[in-house]
Amino acid sequence: MARPAVARPEPLHGSDPNSTPPYGHPGPWAPAPPVQHPTAPHAPGPDLSAAIPAQARTSPLDPVPQDVTSPASAAPSDPQPPEEAVPDPWRNYDPWAAPAPLQQNGGAVPTATRRRGRTRRTLVLGAVVLALVSGGVGGVVGAYLQRNEGVTKVELPQAAEEAPGRPSDSVAGIAAHALPSVVTLHVRGSEEEGTGTGFVLDGRGHILTNNHVIEPAGDSGEISVTFSGGETAKAKLVGHDSGYDLAVVKVTGVSGLTPMPLGNSDSVQVGDPVVAIGAPFDLANTVTSGIISAKERPITAGGEKGDGTDVSYVDALQTDAPINPGNSGGPLLDSRARVIGINSAIRSADNGSDLESGQAGSIGLGFAIPVNQAKRVAEELINTGRATHPVIGVTLDMNYTGDGARVGAKAADGGPAVSPRGPGAEAGVKAGDVITEVDGTRVHSGEELIVRTRAHRPGDHLRLTLRRGGAERTVTLVLGSADGD
Repeated sequence: MARPAVARPEPLHGSDPNSTPPYGHPGPWAPAPPVQHPTAPHAPGPDLSAAIPAQARTSPLDPVPQDVTSPASAAPSDPQPPEEAVPDPWRNYDPWAAPAPLQQNGGAVPTATRRRGRTRRTLVLGAVVLALVSGGVGGVVGAYLQRNEGVTKVELPQAAEEAPGRPSDSVAGIAAHALPSVVTLHVRGSEEEGTGTGFVLDGRGHILTNNHVIEPAGDSGEISVTFSGGETAKAKLVGHDSGYDLAVVKVTGVSGLTPMPLGNSDSVQVGDPVVAIGAPFDLANTVTSGIISAKERPITAGGEKGDGTDVSYVDALQTDAPINPGNSGGPLLDSRARVIGINSAIRSADNGSDLESGQAGSIGLGFAIPVNQAKRVAEELINTGRATHPVIGVTLDMNYTGDGARVGAKAADGGPAVSPRGPGAEAGVKAGDVITEVDGTRVHSGEELIVRTRAHRPGDHLRLTLRRGGAERTVTLVLGSADGD
């Protein structure tokens, strides 16, 4: 029997010609829906299935079942456990329900506020990095500039090179002219050694220096001479005199010697400029300068032996040119590079006047033997090996503390204080007389009288002022001669 045709249920709404989901399949022009993954089932909306017939809940596109059973035959026989529902967001789509939270597959899309914040953080971070980099680069550059004193090479201003010549009367000109004639002496003996200065007297190799410079050599010591150019030569002693503190040595086998020109010490005036050359503390070719501070300054030096045989009496030129140990025997030069004195003694703040016996330095009080006296003594030492001393022929009382030089009561050997037939005896000098002046110059002690006397030559006339019994008289005598040591 034919089954009656079952009428197809009509949907509650009209058909969608564009097949827009969820009622139909997407049309060719419709945009694809975004892929969404609901995180959890949301609360369903109101159940509309009761208001919609069962036939209406079937999609109009679903195939119509061909075999329809009767309600009686469709009754279930045994209840079956319900199958676990598979989540299907599109099946449970409810346009009237509250929107469910969506889960995106990827990072969140930043909002404009977050983008502005991220831009601001990027700018701040970039500024900090730029500041750190700039500070580091600046520190490195600053350190480099400080170490290298600038980016470019520093060139300081400097005067152009000048001609080497100097005026002949300048210190430099005097030194240049005199240095080739100045030598340094190194003396070595069996018990002691020393250093001093000297200068060339002639082309034969004679060199003048102080007696206390060569004294450490004794009779068997060694004397070495070093010239300003560095050449060295052995020297031998020609003669010496402790009373004048002068000595002459000679070098042989040396050619090209430059003698030092001699001036005239009588022409020197106080205040004249002078230059001293020597080897203080073995510093060869040292040049110092100053002026003549005084003339005819009586000084005595030496006396280490205690018997008076090594005492020197000098009518000295005083200078403030620095003179130190090692300068002894060196020349004191005038403005024309001529020798006017031989540097011999200094007065130190701690030990008074001495002839380089200590190591005290200069305090601006230096003393030089006048060249006129040194010339005479040097000639005698070269010619005879000995020097002569001018004498009055009297024995002085060196313990006298009054003003002047008093003639003693007797000689050191017990004989008369006034030598018979000596210059003093012939002039009328007697024991006990006090000599107060020599050639009109006041003398205050026995040492000063000896100094004034030795400033002359044997045979010179000397005028003495005597005080005897409260009265003064003047006598004139001719100086005698005595051999030195």
